[in-house]
Amino acid sequence: WKDDIKIDQEAVAGYIGGEFAPNGGAHSGRDWGAFDIEKEVIGLCPTDCMKMDGGKLKIDNRECTRCMHCINVMPRALHVGDDRGCSMLVGAKAPILDGAQMGSLLVPFIKVEEPYDEIKEVIESIWDWWMEEGKNRERLGELIKRQGFQKLLEPTNIKAVAQHVQEPRHNPYIFWKEEEVEGGWTRDVDEFRKDHQR
Repeated sequence: WKDDIKIDQEAVAGYIGGEFAPNGGAHSGRDWGAFDIEKEVIGLCPTDCMKMDGGKLKIDNRECTRCMHCINVMPRALHVGDDRGCSMLVGAKAPILDGAQMGSLLVPFIKVEEPYDEIKEVIESIWDWWMEEGKNRERLGELIKRQGFQKLLEPTNIKAVAQHVQEPRHNPYIFWKEEEVEGGWTRDVDEFRKDHQR
């Protein structure tokens, strides 16, 4: 989903008050103690986008990464938004020597509506690139590994976004091209120093 998480504040109060079992009752066989929303939900949010304010749960949806932990813990209180679609991952494979490899996120969000033209355009551009550049018996994941993820972004006309990177400096496949850099690669050091003092 792309829009805000739906919050039922009465259900949130029900979880805090012990009326509803967290995690859909999955851990009800053991005594874990009373439900603690700060410890079990807010404190485990990877982006710290949640807080309790005046007895109500507040979520900064701009910071939410949609990990769904909060929704899994409190399914009666929190629901995904209405603007729904899918994410497209590419290049997953399970070679014998390297071991299983997860796909890389190519499209963070795309609408899933008939006749599915947007999805088909992405898939067809991937096919064209793979048929043009792939070696005999080479899978898409191997082609991406050999040529780089940026080479896949070009034929699909997808701009590099933050969601393409797992963590800073972890996925070094986005590089500047000379025509994208103002003034190109060569610079006059004296001119540069006029605007950028030491």
